[in-house]
Amino acid sequence: MPQSCQIRGELLARCVNENAYGIGLAGCGTVGMGVLRTLKRNGALIQQRTGGMQSFVVKRILVRDAAKPRSEEFAAELFTTDWRAVVEDPEVKIVVELIGGTDLAFAIVTRALELKKPVVTGNKALLAERGREIFALSLKYNTPIFFEAAVAGGIPIIKTVRESFVGNRIHAMTGIINGTSNYILQRMSEAGLDFQSALGEAQKLGYAEADPTLDVNGWDAAHKAILLATLAYGFPIATEDVHVVGIQQVKPMDIEFAKQLGYVVKLLAVIREHKDHAVEVRLQPSFVSRNHILASVNGVFNAVAVHGDAVGDAVFYGRGAGQDPTASAVVADLVDAGASLADDLVHRGFLPWREEGKLVPIEQTETAYYVRFDVTDRPGVIAEIAQVLADFKIGISGTHSPVNPEDPEAAFVDMVFLLHRCPYGLLQQALQRIEDLDCVNAQPVVFRIEQL
Repeated sequence: MPQSCQIRGELLARCVNENAYGIGLAGCGTVGMGVLRTLKRNGALIQQRTGGMQSFVVKRILVRDAAKPRSEEFAAELFTTDWRAVVEDPEVKIVVELIGGTDLAFAIVTRALELKKPVVTGNKALLAERGREIFALSLKYNTPIFFEAAVAGGIPIIKTVRESFVGNRIHAMTGIINGTSNYILQRMSEAGLDFQSALGEAQKLGYAEADPTLDVNGWDAAHKAILLATLAYGFPIATEDVHVVGIQQVKPMDIEFAKQLGYVVKLLAVIREHKDHAVEVRLQPSFVSRNHILASVNGVFNAVAVHGDAVGDAVFYGRGAGQDPTASAVVADLVDAGASLADDLVHRGFLPWREEGKLVPIEQTETAYYVRFDVTDRPGVIAEIAQVLADFKIGISGTHSPVNPEDPEAAFVDMVFLLHRCPYGLLQQALQRIEDLDCVNAQPVVFRIEQL
């Protein structure tokens, strides 16, 4: 190594040690370990890119078991089971919350804000469920909270919406923001697997947790959608006001039927501003045209399509989870947190720009629909269902009775109706009436047919 490079490296290392921001890390699981390794691997690079102003040293790490054997690269005295020892350590200037859950995480985040220590978190559930309180404290103490890692892993969608699109009125955001569900739907489409088989495969590959509930019931993605909508439209959104449907009831026949019509099935987050500035936020399995760019998002990848009045259409694509992509987002937030400490006049976290906003009731949202009915095979079934739909003035664009290719003579048990665009509330009223018919055996399954 040339002597000049060696001297420069020694000076940089000395600067890192003397001027670094102390970090308190709450959680040392997959993502937490990724953050530690990224800082160790790229710490000097970060300082070079920030003009020598940004370097970080981990001072304390909150874990469940401090005695658990760990990598030799991290000193044992860094670890503690006392969260206050992390947050209240005077050498800790920035608190990184990566423990998940809501109760303990809320205590850590709120205490850090009270002490005017910037917070970095990847906890989408915490912010979606208790964001109103947290953002109010952030504003009260003029201390930012950064949460790029909470939505879409390594895709910088939070920073983009908050900063790059600050001059845009955002008309809509649609996204595939749960990699587990996206992988399951892809395997059901490609290999003809049923839901349980595709889920089992995802678990074996590590794409799905042992308890995949929040992934497959839609709430993991819904929490992310709530955060995106909060940023774009400037007011807190309550989880109970958001319509969420998961993928558990998707069958291979639904996916095959979508293919025949020129669609793919995706678990789609839809965020849209209406003319009266009310905001539509919902998440459900949807038919997406195979010609739309979101239809090509496969595997565990995520994508978010944004439409702004100035920028037009933009799409952001990348890995939505995993150790390194998520750690990348956390470290980027650390740099912003360090900048906020260097300039206390600049609040770089979320600032609500209106106290209250209006959500569009799910009953008033409109699309076309694919509806599958579990029915008894007898004459007149189609006519009975069609008559109820006609009573509610809901148009029918097609019907289909799938045949089992292995036994074409077998009685059908599912009936599919394609319905014209109508308010979702009107459809629900009609479906409640249809459920009371003797020929209908279970609650109908509804997919929206999206026009993106």
